[in-house]
Amino acid sequence: MTRTTPPRPLDVVSLFPELAEMARTATRLHPRPGDPTVHDSSVGGPLLWPVGEAWPTCSAEHEPYALTTLEDVRTRRRILAAAWQRPTPPGTNLLNPDEKAVVDQIDAGYDPALLPVEPLPLIPLAQLYARDVPDLPCPDGADVLQVLWCPFDEIMDARSAVHLRWRRSASVRNLLMHPPEPTFVGQGYYVPEPCVLYPEQIIEYPAYHELDDKLAERIISRERELLQSPDEKQPGYRGDLSIAPGWKVGGWSAFFTFRSPAGPDELQCCGASLEPLLTIPSDEWDGDSRSWRPITEEDESVDHTPTQVEIGRGYTLQVYRCTASQEHPPITIMQ
Repeated sequence: MTRTTPPRPLDVVSLFPELAEMARTATRLHPRPGDPTVHDSSVGGPLLWPVGEAWPTCSAEHEPYALTTLEDVRTRRRILAAAWQRPTPPGTNLLNPDEKAVVDQIDAGYDPALLPVEPLPLIPLAQLYARDVPDLPCPDGADVLQVLWCPFDEIMDARSAVHLRWRRSASVRNLLMHPPEPTFVGQGYYVPEPCVLYPEQIIEYPAYHELDDKLAERIISRERELLQSPDEKQPGYRGDLSIAPGWKVGGWSAFFTFRSPAGPDELQCCGASLEPLLTIPSDEWDGDSRSWRPITEEDESVDHTPTQVEIGRGYTLQVYRCTASQEHPPITIMQ
């Protein structure tokens, strides 16, 4: 089933014509739980990885306050998913005693002192084929991007915690069947649930910090007027008219929610500018961005965290690429 974003509730360019030249395409990925293969675009799915090619690792120093394992994360999710599917009479616990014992043991975690000191294998985050994602900026000869990351909080800071691998899919002859996995992970919410993708290209406009001061102030003034209006909720620039929520490729930088916008020193690599490559959110939409829900998923009960990935306290992580060279390491910024 395709996922289609509803038309924007208002033509923002008619209100602010200057935005027309700032329109930029992005591809919403619309990840949904499934069973992707190495030949599919996916979040949390297996990678088309050749035998004999080194698997990337994270060399950062980790300081977790608790540990879990990939198998424990999967077991916990499986138990909870099954419990939510069956009827639960009023006044009874969601989990039966055996299930609760397993979940409690998993939640207790492991002593952080057990974490090995050697570099940890990264885990697959996303695999994106150019045939599926029109905004994927593939270098010459490549047709797939593989993104791996370290399932610890260091994804926001360490250069080795997020790894990009561009490759030509046809060149992979002998497939690595059993990739290495880390002995422990820091948090279950850094382990993506395997999802298939339903890519859709949309148009975005810049966040306030990307606009010149005068235009930004005009837009913000209109937002203030809408807040004082007695009418029903009117479409706002931030939530409805500019930047799409959810997993996506390309587009504009996300709005900053808990810190000041990134400065020039953060958005440069080798002196060249950076641009958003992959947006990793904590949910596909929230209360302010409900108008972006796909037409087929307007039911409030639809899960808006299909990947089960959470960034910080519900923030967004953007992976930026150097515009001068795909060989340069990515920059990650939590917004």
